[in-house]
Amino acid sequence: MSSKVYFTDMHVGMGDSLLDKFERLITKAGIDQIDFQDKFVAVKLHFGEFGNMAFLRQQYAKVLCDHIKAKGGKPFLTDCNTLYVGYRNNALNHLDAAYMNGYNPLATGVHTIIADGLRGTDEREIPVEGGEYVKTAKIGAAIAEADVIISLTHFKGHVGAGFGGAIKNIGMGAGSKKGKMEMHSSGTPMINTGDCIGCSMCVKNCANDGVHVIDGKAVIDEDKCLGCGYCIAYCPKGAIATKWDEAKPVMNRKIAEYTKATLAGKEAFHINMLINVSPDCDCEGGNDVAVIPDVGMFASFDPIAIDQACVDAANKQPVIAGSAADKCACHDHGHDHVHGHDVFKIMHPDTDWEAGLIHGEKLGIGTREYELIDVK
Repeated sequence: MSSKVYFTDMHVGMGDSLLDKFERLITKAGIDQIDFQDKFVAVKLHFGEFGNMAFLRQQYAKVLCDHIKAKGGKPFLTDCNTLYVGYRNNALNHLDAAYMNGYNPLATGVHTIIADGLRGTDEREIPVEGGEYVKTAKIGAAIAEADVIISLTHFKGHVGAGFGGAIKNIGMGAGSKKGKMEMHSSGTPMINTGDCIGCSMCVKNCANDGVHVIDGKAVIDEDKCLGCGYCIAYCPKGAIATKWDEAKPVMNRKIAEYTKATLAGKEAFHINMLINVSPDCDCEGGNDVAVIPDVGMFASFDPIAIDQACVDAANKQPVIAGSAADKCACHDHGHDHVHGHDVFKIMHPDTDWEAGLIHGEKLGIGTREYELIDVK
């Protein structure tokens, strides 16, 4: 059976607004079928790396949270810390970035919580029913303990996943540092000896005797390291990093399995914003121009269907002249850069976005078959 995906475009007339259309969309899509009364509601989104300007405006989150509060819910905005060494690598800097980008209580009317805590180690282990790659997902505690999950996603390109949609927002985004390590890598982390100061913080926080300081530099013991990534979280200099060595189709399947665990036993609802479609993730410290024209807003109870609908809608659009997609298409990847293209494969030809949706469908998260319903 197909799932219902609701859609509205970005056109408004006199006396109307995009925020009004946003609320009409989520209402028509059935968000009020969820019993929000006295429930903790995790609104999972991406606050945007400091310096990036492609992330969603906070006004959409405010309308969503106001709607949930009116139904008796207790919403909060949330994301987990990043695995890479960037501005959102710990909860304090992460909150700084969120607040500067508008995701603060004064602007949104709700609290912002970094779900996996100060260093990215506050997690809950959740079994992955039917998991082929992951048996137990490591999910940020605040997300794992919420009663309801609402994903609010900026749909865009991604260098590893092909695109970043609802599945990536929920799966990769809800993973703690250890969880992100598991999705990104099949092995052990690596040491950048030039940055290492030999402080032994990694040694003190390794439960498996997997790292030692030798001659003033940290060294990974490949025989004992379990690849948990805790040393990454505790290194004060960012000298320890993942090898980013997981095959991209496998990474997408792991993301689907993390999505399965995150949503297990919870009511959930998903909103994708197919606007300002940047070539790369909002994790980047900057962003390039959009690669296609703005399409609109999508809402569904099915995270697989909504991502498939967004891919299909994006690929019906012409690429914007001079954008990254246009430049990549001109390098002859075998695509017509105006019609019949896969815009995400054009930009990131070595990715396999379809692997995650196929695997998610297999896991029972949702279906790629959908009925698109227009909302005025």
